[in-house]
Amino acid sequence: MADVTPAPDPVMQRVTEAVTRGHEGDPEAARAQLLTLWEEVGDGGDAFHRCVIAHYLADVTPETEEELVWDERALAAAHETTDERARSYHASLAIAGFFPSLHLNLADVLRRLGRFDEASRHAEHAAARIDVLPHDGYGTTIRESLEGVQAMIAARDRTARASAPHA
Repeated sequence: MADVTPAPDPVMQRVTEAVTRGHEGDPEAARAQLLTLWEEVGDGGDAFHRCVIAHYLADVTPETEEELVWDERALAAAHETTDERARSYHASLAIAGFFPSLHLNLADVLRRLGRFDEASRHAEHAAARIDVLPHDGYGTTIRESLEGVQAMIAARDRTARASAPHA
């Protein structure tokens, strides 16, 4: 039987290192590492890499308008990648599972920018795809965050959520 273990992905290893730095309290270093990776991968590079890098760059970008740009890039790249590509990194991944979080992030940043109609549309897209998420810690976090963002959109609340990655 052939070995089905995916080959190590050096780009994803570096993304993981950068994200770890950010979680350990050094978002500036994480941002610098991710920006370097973005430049190396390039605008036309591997869509899976672009999706993941842009997603995490949005989390460590302090300026809301620039965060929106990274969130938009992450969503666009997700539309360009495939389940096969995602599974080449990790067998459990399906690109459909990325969309609830990506749309949630866009809904949240657009809400903070006061663009409530656009935010509402992205929240609706996230809600329409939420059933693909597992009923585990990650799925629960996304579901609860979506409920919170939807309530804040309805209330026309532009304040940052304390539980948001960039908070």
